[in-house]
Amino acid sequence: MLKSSFVALLLLGLALLLSGCQPAPPPRVVGYATIKTDPADIEASRLDAIIFAFAQVENGEVVLDAKHTDAFARFQPLRQRNPKLKLLISVGGWGADGFSDAAMTPASRKRFADSAVTLLERVHADGLDVDWEYPGHASAGIKARDSDRVHFTLLLSALRRAMDHASRTHPEDPRHFLLTAALADGPFVDHVQLRAIARLLDWINLMTYDFNNSMTPTTGHHAGLYRSAVSTARTDRYADKAVRQYLAAHVPARKIMLGAAFYARAFTDVRDRERGRYQPYGSFLGTFDWQQLKTGYIDRNGFTRYWDARAQAPYLWNPRTRTFITYDDPQSLRAKADYVKEHRLGGIMYWEQSLDPTHELLHALTDELKGPVSPASSPRTPKARP
Repeated sequence: MLKSSFVALLLLGLALLLSGCQPAPPPRVVGYATIKTDPADIEASRLDAIIFAFAQVENGEVVLDAKHTDAFARFQPLRQRNPKLKLLISVGGWGADGFSDAAMTPASRKRFADSAVTLLERVHADGLDVDWEYPGHASAGIKARDSDRVHFTLLLSALRRAMDHASRTHPEDPRHFLLTAALADGPFVDHVQLRAIARLLDWINLMTYDFNNSMTPTTGHHAGLYRSAVSTARTDRYADKAVRQYLAAHVPARKIMLGAAFYARAFTDVRDRERGRYQPYGSFLGTFDWQQLKTGYIDRNGFTRYWDARAQAPYLWNPRTRTFITYDDPQSLRAKADYVKEHRLGGIMYWEQSLDPTHELLHALTDELKGPVSPASSPRTPKARP
């Protein structure tokens, strides 16, 4: 009896030791794409998943209109370049309504989930990304309820059940449908049961960008990794703070995808202090893509590029026009890749593919996160679009 117990304990200890020695899965790189994205310009070998935005909620169902359906079909040949590539559909986006009603009752949740699975099967997608911005918040002009907190969890649970049922009923195609969600941080997840939904999701696309935008009272790093030394507000948002919020809510690190921005936010009539960082402003100028920044703004036309060492973020300042521009660049993306590896997060996702036409940002990100990709693995290097 003692001998058998000893052997059992020995085997258990060996199993635990071996499980602890299992290498962690490599970090993912996930890119959002839109109807504006040309799939022929995508280096599929550098990506683990592409999330196509957006489907909408109409009459309680997940719907992808004909124009977007045709656009999504053009991504399918990318599987030939990378057989492991996953193609997902994102439903929602900023200002997209219909979620609160769809999540209200068991019947409405089932209708939503069944329609989602039908869509995924029809367009040959590998999963669904739910981008409800945001449960319990009406700031985007959408319907919101306090009950969204519980109903969001129940909606994701209904989706997971419907996806798993579809997998079981099609043994000839036993795929695992991926279920992800795009979420923010701070007060925007007050009505989200993070620990509960993490169990239902394959990963969370943490939108660690747009921290400062047209709706915030001051400028600031819209995608900063850490808190800037010149920031004084306790309410300031930054990526490390967001990640720590999720970890404190018992979300597994491997399910957190750190967000990166392939675009800039610009403010003008900014108070002339701290080179425009965290200052009140008169007007929000809008958004620029990476190519626009390189050709017209970075160390050009009165703008100087600076590096905030504390925040690990670049920014531009034009003292004559008092214009401040915040963005991600190769240096900040490498810092984020190192952060992901250090904290053993699930990887990095970015918004969005068409904003980096020369792939300079993607290369910096993936080379630091996974190592350089050989030229043979990258069948095409596209030219910059005019």
